Amino acid sequence: MRVAVTQFATTSSTQENLATCIRIINDAAVCKPMLIVLPEYSNTLSECSDHNQAWNAALEINGSFLQCIADQAIKHHCYIVINVTLRRYPSRDHQDGAIKSNITVTSCLFSPLGELIQQKDKHSLIGHEHDFYICTSETADVATTPYGKLGLLNGNDGITFEKSRKLALGGAQLLCNSVNTFALDQSCLYDAARACENNVFIATANKIGALIYPVRHQVSHQESSQDFIAQSKANDFTTQTAQSSNSGVGNSQIICPSGSVLAQIKHNKEGYIFADIDLIGTGKKVGLHNKVRPDGSKVLKQLRPELYQALREKINQSPLHKHALVDESIAKTANVAIYATYKSNEEAIEDVCHYIENNLSDIIQLPELFFIADKAITNDVEKRKKIASLSLQLITQISAVLRPFQYVCTSLVIEGIHQAVLINQQGLLATQQQLHFCNRYQWTSLGDKLTIIALPLEQGNITVAMLTADDANLPEIVKVAALSGIHLLLLPFDIQEPSEVEYNILSLAAENRICVVAGSREKNFSNDLLANEASRTPSNIKNQNKIKCQKSTGLIVNLTTDYAFLPQWKPRKFTGYINQPIVKYQYGKITKAVVHPVAACNK
Repeated sequence: MRVAVTQFATTSSTQENLATCIRIINDAAVCKPMLIVLPEYSNTLSECSDHNQAWNAALEINGSFLQCIADQAIKHHCYIVINVTLRRYPSRDHQDGAIKSNITVTSCLFSPLGELIQQKDKHSLIGHEHDFYICTSETADVATTPYGKLGLLNGNDGITFEKSRKLALGGAQLLCNSVNTFALDQSCLYDAARACENNVFIATANKIGALIYPVRHQVSHQESSQDFIAQSKANDFTTQTAQSSNSGVGNSQIICPSGSVLAQIKHNKEGYIFADIDLIGTGKKVGLHNKVRPDGSKVLKQLRPELYQALREKINQSPLHKHALVDESIAKTANVAIYATYKSNEEAIEDVCHYIENNLSDIIQLPELFFIADKAITNDVEKRKKIASLSLQLITQISAVLRPFQYVCTSLVIEGIHQAVLINQQGLLATQQQLHFCNRYQWTSLGDKLTIIALPLEQGNITVAMLTADDANLPEIVKVAALSGIHLLLLPFDIQEPSEVEYNILSLAAENRICVVAGSREKNFSNDLLANEASRTPSNIKNQNKIKCQKSTGLIVNLTTDYAFLPQWKPRKFTGYINQPIVKYQYGKITKAVVHPVAACNK
């Protein structure tokens, strides 16, 4: 299936915008695609001066504009996705003495027969969109085509996992994503994360040029970005940032299920790009229903929706879930470190104790079962008993060398159960049972509770949670932890595929506004999936021989600092990102960093 994504600018003239859409579709049709994706707000600009302007720019569902797009689908015998503003009712209602326009922001899918076979209204409005458009009931319908199953995304759907996950659960294999953004976050982080999480292709079309009507008083960047980062408070951006928010950044792209870029327009000029993808062929099958972890665990079977719902209800019933720590008591900084040892058993424990005695980090993160090189031995009952004995010995030895307000996190086998642990000077401070099944630890029972820990440091207090094994690869449980008000997520894990540290953990930190410390044994991977996908993409054939093994390690993910809390820091220059995590990858035996839990409070 050949897929093309486009990018172009729009103006205040609906007729000019229609002409642009037709011209771009005709240009893209030269490569004979089966699907063409256009950006969000293809008929107008996203922010209007008043309600009349929004109403006049909006289209009728059976009007001439969309009929022309349908004609293009017939002419080029392809599917077309276009996002426009639509008049949902023939008139406008008066509410509380003010005119409220009944307009939606809607992605429309036209078939090669010119039929409108799918619509997806924008549900999560941002900034001043609330002034002019309405939210409709949210659906996760998937369109079935001869080439595979398509899902529609628009706006900021991609910056959190929920919308993509619903479509993937509905069977979507390709997500058509129409956006209208000045930020690089979508193209450089979230698209890849959504593709990896759901084993789907993503085709994102973004705007270039002006995003708002020039006559409107400019919206403050702080106000609009609060909504953009899923209702988290924005950073204190500079004037340059506000000016940049007026123009689309382009970077339209097609992403494969491994998170790699198959095709991308690497500039903010008008154009299109295409790639050949296979949704239902004989190659590796795509879609969440076909996603299997490297150890053979089926992701669909790992999901525990009843658990997430129960934990969310418990959070809502607790009056302290986001207010356990008052802002004044929260540590502005915390010194964290990842320790790695290349030894095993008692020697590994002694090695780590030596690190602790010679370093002053507040929180020390160790990999999952760090003292075992080959985790497969845990499947042997007798060897597992020895591991459990070593686990108890480890707690005793490590607690003996820890200082006050110093902690170590890893995973152990205690009473036959695999669980994350937090150790302090007094011994075992907290445990977190593994929550999701995975084949490599199929012998362990699973927990049904999420441990939230109020952790005192010398600099103040922070709230932390721990996850181990495959738990952090399920964004649903990380979202629950974030809703519990944590500042820091500790991950003793064992990397199974590169995307975990390239995209997934970074996205979890950014979308949930939490710091993350993730320790793992170093792994080397050959990106077979990318090689397979490159063979199907003509533009990438010449790069196949360049695909080599890649090294993957743990990492420390810090939040972009909020200068309102740390005014002595100089404001950063705007780089095109509004919520870019600061990352330090694990390297060598000891990797240290300073994280800013206080920034996680700014949610």
